[in-house]
Amino acid sequence: MRANIATLPQGSLSQLRQIPAWVWFGAWIYVVLMINWSLLLSDSDTYWQTAVGQWIIDHGALPRSDTFSFTKSGDYWISSSWLAQVLFAGAYRVFGWAGPLSLAAAAAASTFAWLTSILCRRMPPAYAVPIVFVALLVSVTHLFVRPHVLALPVMFAWANGLLSASERREAPSFWLLPLLALWANLHGGFVFGLVLIGGFGLDALWNASAELRKPLALRWLAFGVCAFAACCVTPYGWETVVASYRILDLGELLHIIMEWMPADFGTLSRFELCILALIGGALLGGVKLSPPRIALVLGLLHMALSHVRNQEVFVLLLPLVLLTPVGDQFGLRAWNAESRSGVSLASAVALFVVFGIGTLTSATRATLHPPAINSPVAAVDALKASHAKRVLNDAFFGGYLIWRDIPVFIDGRAELYGEEFVMKYFHALFLKDVNALYDLLKTYDIDALLLKRDTPASLLVDHLDGWQRVYADEIAVLHVRAKH
Repeated sequence: MRANIATLPQGSLSQLRQIPAWVWFGAWIYVVLMINWSLLLSDSDTYWQTAVGQWIIDHGALPRSDTFSFTKSGDYWISSSWLAQVLFAGAYRVFGWAGPLSLAAAAAASTFAWLTSILCRRMPPAYAVPIVFVALLVSVTHLFVRPHVLALPVMFAWANGLLSASERREAPSFWLLPLLALWANLHGGFVFGLVLIGGFGLDALWNASAELRKPLALRWLAFGVCAFAACCVTPYGWETVVASYRILDLGELLHIIMEWMPADFGTLSRFELCILALIGGALLGGVKLSPPRIALVLGLLHMALSHVRNQEVFVLLLPLVLLTPVGDQFGLRAWNAESRSGVSLASAVALFVVFGIGTLTSATRATLHPPAINSPVAAVDALKASHAKRVLNDAFFGGYLIWRDIPVFIDGRAELYGEEFVMKYFHALFLKDVNALYDLLKTYDIDALLLKRDTPASLLVDHLDGWQRVYADEIAVLHVRAKH
């Protein structure tokens, strides 16, 4: 009896050891994200992103003008993230909020699992898993139910394909182009994919022999031209590229949108600790890189320092850029069992079974929904009861108002409203220009204000004749123009 009891766990343990580390780690990440579901649903833009997807499904068409606001109604606007929005909306219709939540969690978990698999081919899991864990810690504050998360595995696959071609001293396979086309339909960040072609192309040319550089350069150039064409394989064609440029051309506005702000080192953050650890490790170990790899590292770092939304790009792609030169320099070798496993079909199926079970389990929980701070339910009920038609809303509440079929003054689509409009709006709400507030109320015939309770404009309206506070809680304050 004792022998049988001892033998069974040993055999089971042996079988468990055959499961690659990336499967365990990917499943663990998915479970952790699903348990902490409120983190993924904590972005106020989740509401309008899903609402746009529902509009596309209901109308069987893609938007070409704004239909969600009264300030820009009818103005030109296209959704460069239409496919991700449709996926979120479709998942919501089937599973409730568990659907979009599971899609985002699965996309993030798959990306980090893939990175783990790649690293484990060149180093033991004991090294690979902590590296990816640090990348997860830096990225987790920007993992939301939003299109950029669905695009993460596509971005990673694209970058890995370019890197592999570069290290083979070859031009990338044209079979990579559908990935870029998919990325262009999921999220506007596909423009970064074009930038990567230049970075990895220079790396390939640097390491190629002199006689091969010219033909290799021409092949990379041809691939780049085809890649630009692939970016236009969307229902909007070349307008998708123009829309991405409009977002990057918002000027001063980018400095007040949280995700577009530069990195803040006023307080010690996980990202700063990561940077300091990398610098310290490089100095201690004497890491040497070729000029193109140095340029890639510095380029990724510049992006992460310029806009906090690029920090997950930095921690995901930096290990790829450093893996081969650092592995060769320090003689890193993979653990044999892991290096043989690769990304097997059975392991991938097992991981997605975990995703499926997690989705179905979460769908039974009626409590899954975006947090109350993004959802001023009672305040909006009071707004509807007041029959106000033109509400000056906090931008943070714009997504929820769209979700409740209420035309908004403003929401998270900064490229629609433009720099001048949004800056005037913020100056008005924070009383940097009181006349701007009066001008907005008059110009747009505002008959209600729905703002956060601590917004300076809300405190001022308490003292304005002709306005009355009809509702307030810890989230929002509603003022309605008094009827005479």
